[in-house]
Amino acid sequence: MSLDYKTSGVDIEAGYKSVELIKGYVKETMRPEVLGGLGGFSGAFSMNSIKEMEDPVLLSGTDGVGTKIKLAFLLDKHDTIGIDAVAMCVNDVACAGGEPLFFLDYIACGKNIPEKIAEIVKGVAEGCKQSDCALIGGETAEHPGLMPEDEYDVAGFTVGVVDRKDMIDGSDIKDGDVLIGVASSGVHSNGFSLVRKIFDMTPESLNTYYDELGQTLGECLLTPTRIYVKMMKSLKEAGCRVKGASHITGGGFYENIPRMLPEGIQAVIEKKSYDIPPIFTLMQKKGGIEEKMMYNTYNMGLGMVLAFDPADVDSALSAIEKAGDRAWVVGSCRKGNREAVLV
Repeated sequence: MSLDYKTSGVDIEAGYKSVELIKGYVKETMRPEVLGGLGGFSGAFSMNSIKEMEDPVLLSGTDGVGTKIKLAFLLDKHDTIGIDAVAMCVNDVACAGGEPLFFLDYIACGKNIPEKIAEIVKGVAEGCKQSDCALIGGETAEHPGLMPEDEYDVAGFTVGVVDRKDMIDGSDIKDGDVLIGVASSGVHSNGFSLVRKIFDMTPESLNTYYDELGQTLGECLLTPTRIYVKMMKSLKEAGCRVKGASHITGGGFYENIPRMLPEGIQAVIEKKSYDIPPIFTLMQKKGGIEEKMMYNTYNMGLGMVLAFDPADVDSALSAIEKAGDRAWVVGSCRKGNREAVLV
């Protein structure tokens, strides 16, 4: 038998089939600025629409979904993990006040199974639609011998834009400013290495129904990361000036909230000011995890924490609700060390 690329483990024909299967999903994410079609060596995006900005600034974000992807393997459910990949990138861009423009994904797999790749990209496209972001390119790489045939990893990056005068950098957060927390959809995409130590990672365990969750454990944990792009846009349209924004990802409250604060200001969060989703209570109890570790690892029900002048709080809460999100006044800023203080 003569050697060729297919016998070495890479199926080019499967790659062609994957592209055909995903074209429809990609098409649904298009914006007028996208130039050309799928299949070129690079994605092209016209910058003509940002000419009216006084001082346009490009913003970028890149991320993956971490070990949450292991749950997708175990449950053989691959149509939501792509939403997580998009969310982790576009939420970071939104934190700076930016509008995500386009997204590119990267999928590495042990074996290219076109139908599975199409399901993953379906999720990526859904995340792009939720954030009005065009999916203009990507790469699917087969890694035979490096990854098991039934496993894959997905990551991506986004580029966004903001007028410099509209950037959110937290520099003028002051003593007395109010903190609003916006609800998460659950665990999102961080801390799953610990999640996998708390619960048995078997189909039987993940398919167990919990009354307090109102669904199976697997359904709860695979819930996609909430995308906050439209919520941030709603605040801007309502004339609410966001002084600081923190995306609560890995490192929880203690690492992420200080990132939006200027020197000499601390954020005080009142733990009982909002509803903590039952999944976090279940995890803490079942894993015997200290409360501080929970807040240092997970979002604990708040996917974003935003800082506002007190005069903007009521209109901000209305704008957030209008966008379909839930929010609470969860604390305030005061003079002190640049840190998050939970009370």
